Amino acid sequence: MSKITIVDVAKKCGVGVSTVSRVINGHPDVSAKTREKIMAVIRETGFVPNDSARNLKRTDAKCIGVLIKGVTNPFFSPVIDIIEQEIDKHKYALVLRHVEDDQEEADVALELEMEKRLRGIIFLGGGSEQSRIKLTELKIPAVFSTIGASSLEEDGRNAFSTVSVDDRLEARHMTQYLMNLGHRNIAIITEAMGRRSVGHLRLEGYMDAYLERGMTLDEDLIFYVDQYMEHFSVENGYRTMQRMLSAGKEFSAVFCVTDMLAVGAIRAIADAGLKVPEDISVCGFDGMEIGRYINPRLTTIRQPLDQISRETVKLLFDIIESRSSHRHITFPAELCVGESTSRYAK
Repeated sequence: MSKITIVDVAKKCGVGVSTVSRVINGHPDVSAKTREKIMAVIRETGFVPNDSARNLKRTDAKCIGVLIKGVTNPFFSPVIDIIEQEIDKHKYALVLRHVEDDQEEADVALELEMEKRLRGIIFLGGGSEQSRIKLTELKIPAVFSTIGASSLEEDGRNAFSTVSVDDRLEARHMTQYLMNLGHRNIAIITEAMGRRSVGHLRLEGYMDAYLERGMTLDEDLIFYVDQYMEHFSVENGYRTMQRMLSAGKEFSAVFCVTDMLAVGAIRAIADAGLKVPEDISVCGFDGMEIGRYINPRLTTIRQPLDQISRETVKLLFDIIESRSSHRHITFPAELCVGESTSRYAK
């Protein structure tokens, strides 16, 4: 039988993790009815709070938490490696926690803070859909890495720090690059989410380019990945491109909002008997190493992951050690032209 967690207790009671935490810690600002309900569930489930972590002084803690959505995405591998190295330089330990699709990051963060006596927390991936009200209950500094300030709600921008590229601006640059090659019917593969995610921001940048040029945007050329699969996987890129080709819409170029989607799209184009870039130009976003080794070599926007990763840890420790308040740091990205895009010749 799996261990009962504070998240399980909160779900059974229909309350937030923070409310359960306050009851466990004896805070008076919880109604008697709610307190009684929570304690009944605790007795029923046999949930045991982590007393040793709760009773030790915060100043003795030497752990930094890293919460990641999309842990199987190879984009995050070099980021985690660098973050771990930088945290180790401060003689701290890294606590890595994967957030499942059906979990709310705020709940996981609050549970991890209590269990591991964290001194700070870094969010990788996701980030924009979480509950700002719940996250303000964190008693430790939080930095969103590879997630820009523009993805946060207004009330969250003063409470948290971010280190990233400007996803919307860089996506506009990529779309403009394709337009400068003569492409007019440019399709995009992105995620269909009702939140200000990275995919949403890059979609907005794509739209911005059309608006700036005064060109008509065909919304039928906006294709959304299968939301029941890993959003930015190679397979999702492959299947989405298959659907695009069978839809009968004409497009001479496609902007994939991640490199992994672009890799899958290129394979699907080849399997359909077409050529990249002769028939369809394909570009990505992220600058992942795999893009340099596929055939044709991928045109992409390269994120400076080394700088982003190191600055994330530096900023977090600056806040922990009271050398800095919350800030939003944006690095410029680089357009890397490969072999997967060419001038429109028709």
